[in-house]
Amino acid sequence: MKKNVTLLLLILFTSLSFSQKKKVAVVSFYTDKTIDFTDLGIGNEELITSIANLRDNPDFNLTPILEKFHKEFFNEYSKKFPFELLPEEEVLTNAAYIKFQPKWDKSEEELTRYIVYDGYKYIYEGFLGKKNEEGMANIFKENADGVLFVEIHFSLVKGFGIGGTASIKMKAYCRMALYNKDGKKVFAINESAKSKKTAVMVGGIPAMSPKKILPMCESALDRLMKHLDKRLKKIAKKADKKL
Repeated sequence: MKKNVTLLLLILFTSLSFSQKKKVAVVSFYTDKTIDFTDLGIGNEELITSIANLRDNPDFNLTPILEKFHKEFFNEYSKKFPFELLPEEEVLTNAAYIKFQPKWDKSEEELTRYIVYDGYKYIYEGFLGKKNEEGMANIFKENADGVLFVEIHFSLVKGFGIGGTASIKMKAYCRMALYNKDGKKVFAINESAKSKKTAVMVGGIPAMSPKKILPMCESALDRLMKHLDKRLKKIAKKADKKL
């Protein structure tokens, strides 16, 4: 009996020794300074101008917010995935990654609307993004079982209002899309959360100063991060079988 137990433990130990977690390379990590305003109505020229002015305002700095999300992603969310993440340094110093020219690449002027985390490239993923997804998968296929694209966006949404005034909130969106070695999608996580903070909209135009909008973005992101913290493990659990 004792020998049988010892043998069983030996087999179990051997099995665990050879079973390793799959590895994934994070290849894109960014946010967008252009705030979506579809929910407020797209025909208002004054609103369109306000959004553009906010995007081009140097005081509208989303970098600290992106850094906050990046820290949470690698320190906390990474533990909930059924796979390991390649060290960032290994990804960002890869010569083929550095030289890669994405499809739907942006000009220097267009790229000013995106805040890309230090060292990463802006790489479009999604509809018509096959070249980028397969290109990234091919670059890291020797060291990783898949590649992960991460992005966050913000959108103004309507709240309650009386008469000519209305309240608005900020909505933070997160997309995490995982592709396997062949560039085939494994999963795409799309989650969102509204800010606790609000602003007033008068005559269809919200107050669009960085001083007003940045705290709303941070409030929305804080709520989104709490939401992801609860949901991510359950959502990502299905990924391991498909990777």
